[in-house]
Amino acid sequence: MDELFIKKVRTAAVAGWWTLLIAFCILLIQWIAYLLIMAKQPTGVVYLWGQGVSWPEIRTIWLRAMVAYKFIIAMMLFIVIWLSIWAGQLAKK
Repeated sequence: MDELFIKKVRTAAVAGWWTLLIAFCILLIQWIAYLLIMAKQPTGVVYLWGQGVSWPEIRTIWLRAMVAYKFIIAMMLFIVIWLSIWAGQLAKK
């Protein structure tokens, strides 16, 4: 195999792992913010969301957005695992 191509695939896998690490850190920060905001329920947050929005609606929207974010991270994880395995197989040949 072309050494340059193998290096590019391996680099893409490493970049993917770093991206996943950053995505996980964002998810962790978001979860801590969720716990703090939902415990205190400051009135300023309701004003940021707009009038007529209640705390149960904010909670539902926030959790659904995080489910979508976790789904995207899971898809990225499968791609990065595949890239890592592929890079290892290319290096063996």
